[in-house]
Amino acid sequence: MRYIFLTIIATALLASGCSKSFLDKKPDDRITTDNFWANESDATLALYGVYNVLHESFVYGYGGGFDACSPNAYQWAYWEGMEKQVGNGTISANDGGIVSGRWQQCYTGINRANTFIENIDKVAMDDALKTQMKGEIYFLRGVFYALLANSYGGVPVFTKTITADQARAMKRNSEDETWAQVHADYDEAIKRLGTTAPITGRATLGAALAMKLRAYLYKANWDKVLEYADKIDALNKYSLFPSYHGLFQLANENNAEVMFDVEYMDGPFQQGSYFDRHWQPQNMKYGIDGSNSVAPIQNLVDAYETIDGAPVNPATPYVNRDPRLDFTILRPGAYFQGQLYPVEIKNHTGQKVGYSIRKYTIETQQVVAGQEPLNFIIFRYADVLLSKAEALIEKGTDVPQAIRLINQIRTSRTDVKITALPASLSQSDARAKLRHERRIEFALEGLYWDDVRRWGIGKDIYPIEVRGADGGLIETKFGNGYVQEKSIHLPISNNEISINNNLTQNTGY
Repeated sequence: MRYIFLTIIATALLASGCSKSFLDKKPDDRITTDNFWANESDATLALYGVYNVLHESFVYGYGGGFDACSPNAYQWAYWEGMEKQVGNGTISANDGGIVSGRWQQCYTGINRANTFIENIDKVAMDDALKTQMKGEIYFLRGVFYALLANSYGGVPVFTKTITADQARAMKRNSEDETWAQVHADYDEAIKRLGTTAPITGRATLGAALAMKLRAYLYKANWDKVLEYADKIDALNKYSLFPSYHGLFQLANENNAEVMFDVEYMDGPFQQGSYFDRHWQPQNMKYGIDGSNSVAPIQNLVDAYETIDGAPVNPATPYVNRDPRLDFTILRPGAYFQGQLYPVEIKNHTGQKVGYSIRKYTIETQQVVAGQEPLNFIIFRYADVLLSKAEALIEKGTDVPQAIRLINQIRTSRTDVKITALPASLSQSDARAKLRHERRIEFALEGLYWDDVRRWGIGKDIYPIEVRGADGGLIETKFGNGYVQEKSIHLPISNNEISINNNLTQNTGY
């Protein structure tokens, strides 16, 4: 069973003074913070109003499309969020899209969380359930602050509701202070959450431990990464799903590998994702014609190894390749819904790259735009294994154990069996293999942009050419060079600075 995000209702009820005549009649037919927090149903609606922010396009709602910010993919429909400009180095503080959108949407979630925390104790309800809900809200606020810290560096931090005037006067906290708030919220969540959720898809102890591990990973705190990986394993709850392909299929949602995800559902209330609308090709047998707004590029395709380690045969480039290539990318000669690509089905005319995204698209049933029911995984157990491996490599304490963890990813699934890495690798070689494995395992899941920035490898891998199916040059990512001090963060939107002169701009913008 999944929980339903009551988007319109929950959002309205968290805002003061919204008319809702279809609810129980109040003296003035209006819902306010004074008369809303009356019972458990109100608390549940408010809780789901915070969860709903995860759906937003600049939070997690664009899914694998965020890989357009990285060397993995190209976005031709740049107006959808300007991930293209992030990915080629031309993003500016005057742009909208992800620059202003992630800031605004994360703070929407933070404001809703603060409202919940300030009001939940007004509700007469079961104490254990109230404690669980508080844990979920602290967890979600930590998620929003983590996205802000990872995207912008230090941001204004506040844990109570504030007025518009107060918001216009706030200064940026330091990046360390912002991450400290992330950990404080996760710690509050960990105190309150159990190993199972009241309804599948809501936050659990495992989810909070996992996201705290990621926060430590992103700041290279290797001892803490190992500590929290061990805490997750001690739960004895999570494991790799036996099939990489099956991991991303509707029938296998909420399996033992999934630690936290964004829940979607079909139906007429726009509770589904837009992944099929964004990623799929056109002339489909059933489903919807997609826009291919983001597509993987040759640089990513070339990164997939052969199964046995042999060189790729240019005459048969897709034979003997890591199976994750075909599970992730729709490539020439492959079939989708029984139709040959790119003969019977083709990319949108705007997308000249000769590939399409396969991961997180549905091939087995009719799909309506905005109603794709497949959940988007934010954190899965494979990330625990690879994070632990990375920490062991960087500490230099047990590289052979790190290689064994990487080899679990490469060899233990029924449909992914590629040559195991030797345990005798040096630290530097193991580091290179770990980074390659993360890129492939999580390709088109929206994580590689984070990895490129935290590893500081942009200057080594860019510029990267994006070429079309005909070989023609479409663009060059970071053609003028990559500057780590600038590209490690997004700019603060000039619109935000114009209404709050206390906000300072990030380096390079």
